Amino acid sequence: MTNFPNALKLILAIALLLCLADMPYGYYQFVRVAACLGFGILAYSAFENKKQGEGILLIVLILLFQPLEKIALGRTLWNVVDVIVAIYLIGTTFVNTATKKS
Repeated sequence: MTNFPNALKLILAIALLLCLADMPYGYYQFVRVAACLGFGILAYSAFENKKQGEGILLIVLILLFQPLEKIALGRTLWNVVDVIVAIYLIGTTFVNTATKKS
């Protein structure tokens, strides 16, 4: 179960990077719901592991990606956000893995 958050981060990162492609609108709606749920699970895990800073950042991401009230940033800005969040998710996956091995 300890690898579950890392696997979830990688899945979310891939889903966000796929948003850069020309996908049907339903895919973007799916990613918003999946990201919201995934960030919720990750936030819970962060708070359980006493990582308050990471938990707060993940709550901000929940609010940004929440599917109930769409935040209109425009396609270009959303692409930038998707890439930045994907890099963050991938980076924290490998940083957390490296620190656990030490």
